[in-house]
Amino acid sequence: MGVAQDKIVVRIDEDLAEIAPGYLENRSKDLEQLPRALVEGNFQVLRTLGHRMKGSGAGYGFDGITEIGRAIEEAAKQEDRAGVEQGIAALASYLSRLEVIYE
Repeated sequence: MGVAQDKIVVRIDEDLAEIAPGYLENRSKDLEQLPRALVEGNFQVLRTLGHRMKGSGAGYGFDGITEIGRAIEEAAKQEDRAGVEQGIAALASYLSRLEVIYE
């Protein structure tokens, strides 16, 4: 337990420096919405949020968000609560460990 997790370093184009922080802030807001939708059993909202992350992450240079979004979307399609919970945990971990370097 007490072992610090390694940082996830993502290098992205400096042209994205003005918009990437807002994108990441929206993913933090997803972390508020996702658990609420799961508690409500609203798998359509979960699918939509997962789909949005899947489609947008790589465009900003965040391939990890694309993969997490794909996992959440697939779990929501199957109405797999445990799978969605794993995706939410993965997103929280990713965002908390993320270090962005603009080049």
